[in-house]
Formats: sequence, C-alpha cells, structure tokens
Amino acid sequence: MIDKILAISGKSGLFRLVARGNNNLIVESLTDGRRMPAHQRERVLSLGDIAMYTVDGEVPLNTVFAKAKALTGGTIAPVSVNDPAVEQRAWFAKVMPEYDEDRVRAGDIKKFIQWYNILIETGNDDFSEPEAAETEADAEG
Repeated sequence: MIDKILAISGKSGLFRLVARGNNNLIVESLTDGRRMPAHQRERVLSLGDIAMYTVDGEVPLNTVFAKAKALTGGTIAPVSVNDPAVEQRAWFAKVMPEYDEDRVRAGDIKKFIQWYNILIETGNDDFSEPEAAETEADAEG
C-alpha cells in the first residue's frame, strides 16, 4: 500500500516503514532491502500524502500512479529520468493530461518517473486508495 511507502529528503529511492522508535522511524529501502533509521530532523513524506497539481485542484499521487500503470500496462515508464525534460513532460501529459503545467516542475515529473519505476520494479504496484485498501483488509481479517 502506497501510504506505507516513504520518501526521505536527502536519500535517493523509496523506503517502506518497518517500525517506529523513540526519536526515529526504522525504514527499509525498496531497492536493496537495507534497513536504517530516519531521524526526526529528516523530512519524511508518505507517498499517500502527496498530490499532483491539476488545472482543477490536486489529484492524489496514487491516482496518478494508477493512470501511469494503466497507460504502460504495468511496465516501467517508457521514458527515463535521463531523458530530456521535454520527453518526460510529453509522456506525463499522456498520463495526466489535466496536470497544471505552470505548477508541476520538471523535477516533479522526473521524481514521479523515478518513483513509479521503483514501485513497478519492486512489485509495490497496488495503487488503490489507502482508505479503501484498509477497509478491504479489515473486512477480510
């Protein structure tokens, strides 16, 4: 579930929340499985709390990931983080035609592509709504 996946400023990649300590979080890298502490002074964001700007407001990141997954058929993005920003924007416009071109920066799209590819490659591709997924898990258990 996307709400348990974290981005930490100053650290590349994405992390899964493993446990909470007194003054930190214990996280595990999705790419190499290494565990490490994330301290209070570090900016830690859950992907479930991030949204993309659109011309009509904001759209949760999991919804944008789901649109990208539908467009690519569940494979990694056809553009990479090393491609020119023009190509990245063109692909992102196919994923999210209503995105706000003035407020979504090239770096935001690059990070989206990087995160999307990490999530797909590591099998963390359940982009359902966090609340809906929790409700389904509660009903099953």
